[in-house]
Amino acid sequence: MGTVSPVLPLRDENPTQTTPVVTWVIVAACVVVFLAWQPGPFSSTTEDVDFSLRRAAIPCEVISGEPLSVDEVVATFRLGDPNACDVGSEASPPYDPGKNVWLAVLVSMFLHGGIMHIAGNMLFLWVFGNNIEDRLGKVGFALFYLAGGIVATAAHVLVDPTSTVPVVGASGAIAAVMGAYLVWFPNAPVRTVVIFLLFAIMDIRAKWLLGFWFVLQFFTSPNAGVAWVAHVGGFVFGVLVALALRGVGRRPDAARLGGPGPAGRYPLPPPSPHWPDGRY
Repeated sequence: MGTVSPVLPLRDENPTQTTPVVTWVIVAACVVVFLAWQPGPFSSTTEDVDFSLRRAAIPCEVISGEPLSVDEVVATFRLGDPNACDVGSEASPPYDPGKNVWLAVLVSMFLHGGIMHIAGNMLFLWVFGNNIEDRLGKVGFALFYLAGGIVATAAHVLVDPTSTVPVVGASGAIAAVMGAYLVWFPNAPVRTVVIFLLFAIMDIRAKWLLGFWFVLQFFTSPNAGVAWVAHVGGFVFGVLVALALRGVGRRPDAARLGGPGPAGRYPLPPPSPHWPDGRY
């Protein structure tokens, strides 16, 4: 979700019983933060870097429990060393002495690196978040979402503990939502834009769409600037939580999808004359 994905979900055929208030609030919060709080939402400037250094989670800081030093910041952004943890003099003062490195883990989940970054993240959350909220309830979903983001960040930190590059984005938390969706609604049809050699719009069952997205993370270019391990960590967390809570919460309403069936199984809707008949 940090780069343009070859598969973009538009909507799912999976009605809910409740209004996804928490999902809407998260989307609204991310958009407001991006447009009203982050300094340069449509450009990348030194002011953006300074903002991220002061607000976002940084693996080196999480490991040490202390803000980066001025020397570490200089080594990272002027000398081009992305793993400048412990570089420089011990006497070098902290870049932001008042930064709470633990709170930054939560704040990072509402920051984004550009218009495509936030647009992709909010699209995936909009499509998959409402059903998980419907299943877990408002409070349960909020806690699950935050926990998924924290676990995703932890996965990234464990793999790259000396990184001095700020981590921003809701991708890890949203990946947890997607992992839970895979377990609870594997056969729900998702209308999807497929951009691979040709452009097509088709209905794909969630298990194939989300499974493909998960595998795709392992082929992320190391130069893409995407914390793909956070995606994997969040997704696996979501799968495990959903498996543990398989018998808890609201059950899928199969009757509204064309008739009774096992939990999580949905008949695909009849072909529409307005969409290509490509279904998987």
